[in-house]
Amino acid sequence: MTDAIVPIGHKPVVQRYAVATGILEISADSADAIRNGQVAKGDVLEASTVAAIQAVKDTPRMIPHCHVIPIESCNVSWSWEGNSLRCTVSVSTHWKTGVEIEALCGVSTGLMCAWDMVKPMEKDHSGKYPGTRITDIRVTEKHKGDAQD
Repeated sequence: MTDAIVPIGHKPVVQRYAVATGILEISADSADAIRNGQVAKGDVLEASTVAAIQAVKDTPRMIPHCHVIPIESCNVSWSWEGNSLRCTVSVSTHWKTGVEIEALCGVSTGLMCAWDMVKPMEKDHSGKYPGTRITDIRVTEKHKGDAQD
């Protein structure tokens, strides 16, 4: 039987940094509503930023093999690619293991929060989401620094 969590006690504390990104494809109507602050549930980017940050902090509660990591910084940014909304999350720490899963959790949760907030506009007549999708979630950067005293 293997350990449920990989032992890291022997590893040195080093600077860790990761960036992840992903895209929410939505309709032009939903994109316009977000841009113009007309979404009934409120400010989509503000709420989705808070959701992304909370997901970064709660990663070990969602992903059973992840260690609890002291998050030192988390930045969430949003950009438009036509009517698609891109979320990018960067996370840093000084610890014994990386933060790429935390960045991925932040991106996916931020995008899901945005989808949840515009879902009434995204549904077709049968309640389905034919053109709405979350795509291209990936780690774009990962850095590991020198050992710290």
